[in-house]
Amino acid sequence: MTFSPQEIHAIRQDFPILATSVRGKPLVYLDNAATTQKPRCCIEATSRYYEVENSNVHRGVHYLSELATQKYEAARQVIADFIHAPSSANIVFTRGTTEAINLVAHGFSRAILKPGDEIIISAMEHHSNIVPWQLACQYSGASLKVIDLHPDTSLDIEHFKTLLTANTKLVAVSYISNSLGNINPIEEIIRLAKEKNIPTLIDAAQATAHMPVNVQTLGCDFLAFSGHKMFGPTGIGALYATADWLNKLPPYQGGGDMIVKVSYEHSEFQKAPLKFEAGTPNIAGSIAWAESIRYISKLGLTRIQAYEETLLAYATEKLMALTNIQIIGSSPHKASIISFLHKNAHPHDIATILDGEGIAIRAGHHCTMPLIERLGHAATARASFCFYNTFEEIDYFVEAIKVVDRIFA
Repeated sequence: MTFSPQEIHAIRQDFPILATSVRGKPLVYLDNAATTQKPRCCIEATSRYYEVENSNVHRGVHYLSELATQKYEAARQVIADFIHAPSSANIVFTRGTTEAINLVAHGFSRAILKPGDEIIISAMEHHSNIVPWQLACQYSGASLKVIDLHPDTSLDIEHFKTLLTANTKLVAVSYISNSLGNINPIEEIIRLAKEKNIPTLIDAAQATAHMPVNVQTLGCDFLAFSGHKMFGPTGIGALYATADWLNKLPPYQGGGDMIVKVSYEHSEFQKAPLKFEAGTPNIAGSIAWAESIRYISKLGLTRIQAYEETLLAYATEKLMALTNIQIIGSSPHKASIISFLHKNAHPHDIATILDGEGIAIRAGHHCTMPLIERLGHAATARASFCFYNTFEEIDYFVEAIKVVDRIFA
């Protein structure tokens, strides 16, 4: 069951920024893969925290500290429940997906990897799931292996099978490609890795706001995701990890709040997840993110996914009817992201012209430079949709592409 037009109209009223005008035109926001807009409940939760709840968490015995701690830890539970983690203790708060992956890479480079070991990633990874592993390999003497792609840009699972060896210490892949929208066969990847007792890390930055994610059903060892991709604040995210791995990995940073006892000679650390949360955290961000999660949970991830699939199909059909447009990637399993090229116009020119019509899209390599170069391009234009977008906005977007046609005829 998807959303009715009346429901979408009501949903849009919950997002104040959607009433904005850009260059005298109504805002059409199609850059959701970069960051999503925030519902009023998230904005109000942020203001409320600073207005009447502000205090540092943990250890304080006064009222405000106890209140902030209660709300902070309640937010951790909301996030755990959202991805069906066994416990809130499996959730480490981070600044986002990037820091979550860096936390794991840092731990592996210090405690797990040695010369000759291998890390497997895919050819479509975001820089945040490439560079941390390159650094970990440089520090440890391990090497990085890359899963190849089929001509339609889907992952080559047969090639992946050949990369799995006794030297493989981790498989780290994205659930959904941020530049192509491909939904990768994560269940099969995890199953193949588990057959050889190889742990898996899933970059779920593009998945958690658009489809149901259940870490226990998936069986992954790590899952990284961000609040700002989920209609929450920037600067907040989470790492899910199994209890075994949280106990095995060393602290990522040292400082306050992650310790039990400190002397000049030795420090004793908190149990996970707190041993990975040094310093004052983004308390307001965690609380507001929980509100955004409650919001999308109430809408229903299954309904969100179904509606966004209809938007994707509609936009794909409309764009394919334009003679000057080439859609990049033809994987049969996609989320609501379309990368495309214009026969005569550079992606940055497309984005600039569309901005003049009030339409926000993204142009560039989308932090997947190796992938875009592998496909033979320097950049693409990218439109990404979510549940507050409408079919009318897609029509307007396609008409604006025709403006590009006229300018670059």
